[in-house]
Amino acid sequence: MSLYEPLASNYYDAADARAERDRTFHQCSDCRVCVKLCPSFKDLFRFIDDLGGTEHTEELSAEQHRHVVDVCYQCKLCYVICPYTPDQQQEWVIDFPRLMLRSLAIQQGEGDGPGLNARLLARTDLQGKVASATAPISNKLATLAPARAAMEKVTGISKVRLLPTFARERFSKWFRRRNRLSTGGPRGEVAVFPTCLVEYQEPAIGKALVKVYERNGIACTLPEGQVCCGMPWLDAGDTDKFVEHARRNVDALLPAVQAGKAVVVPQPTCAYTIKQEYPDFLGTEAARLVAANTFDASEYLIARHKETPLDTDFSAGQVYGTIVWQNACHYRAQQIGPKSRDVMALTGAKVQMVERCSAIDGTWGLRAENVEMAKKIAKPLMEQIAKSDAELVAGDCHLSNGAILEDTGRKPIHPLEVLARAYGIEE
Repeated sequence: MSLYEPLASNYYDAADARAERDRTFHQCSDCRVCVKLCPSFKDLFRFIDDLGGTEHTEELSAEQHRHVVDVCYQCKLCYVICPYTPDQQQEWVIDFPRLMLRSLAIQQGEGDGPGLNARLLARTDLQGKVASATAPISNKLATLAPARAAMEKVTGISKVRLLPTFARERFSKWFRRRNRLSTGGPRGEVAVFPTCLVEYQEPAIGKALVKVYERNGIACTLPEGQVCCGMPWLDAGDTDKFVEHARRNVDALLPAVQAGKAVVVPQPTCAYTIKQEYPDFLGTEAARLVAANTFDASEYLIARHKETPLDTDFSAGQVYGTIVWQNACHYRAQQIGPKSRDVMALTGAKVQMVERCSAIDGTWGLRAENVEMAKKIAKPLMEQIAKSDAELVAGDCHLSNGAILEDTGRKPIHPLEVLARAYGIEE
């Protein structure tokens, strides 16, 4: 279990959470290794210094605590670089992202959390089904200024940001009608968790995954009953809704795992959520079993490649000499290494890795009140992408890729699409 156990009786105790934030903020102020990461730390340390230093941390106001919680967009990078996380076996045990999630859930329970907009945006499956069914119209509306102004008022999504488009044919429909390249082989069979972004907005990523896997003798199945991973509900502070989604997905994926299949996920946020959040919020052996057998799509491919080399005949496709790849925050948070870089390198490409944040985090960076801050945070990433002379831009996170397109004019593709192009099997 994590440092802050969602199933513990005191998880929603506001006084206990305040005491834990006092302790954590004090230790963070002494360390400050995270000062470069995000506004939560910059503002926290400014508040503390204005009071006279670390020894005054406990004097921070409730409003200052709330501000630190509200500007945390759950990139998870502070956990990656923190020397005091639970697995470090140090005297001070810190899990800043989980503490912020706990605090956000308490604020929501007190009626002081993210507003109705965040809860509306968390209904990704409903939005996806409606927008996909009306794709030409919904996509056109997203480009019209009056419609975007109305959307900002209703949903909070900024009228100036570039929005993802929706596909007319959902990934699951394509999957059921496709011509299979493989029915299983020596490499086995996997269960695909496509995610909302692939199911409704960018089925091309899922198609590339299936085609690349089947090209290499890995059969793919699509378990029925899957829903959104639930992370948008955590961002909205609604742990009950998150748990509901987590249970449904565990129920859908468990039979595949029990049958010996790995679960593969082509979007880093969703992979992180299944791996890290489901076991703690559900506390069941089923959730732990699913989590232990869930892999990022490139992570799984590279593991199979180490056992028996993947097909590296790229004579029929398009390869690139140079690629610049964003190692997205939730990809790094999985602490699996740059496996997508390794997948693309199989094609012979020289891959430049950029470890900078796009500050999107689901819808956080799309919301009107956060756009200015998000743009500032993302500036180093956009500058590195813009100045790169690489032939292609790649990234695992579809929402982050959209931000890169918006700010640089360069459209990234998923690493598995790079491999599909190299094989000459991309649709």
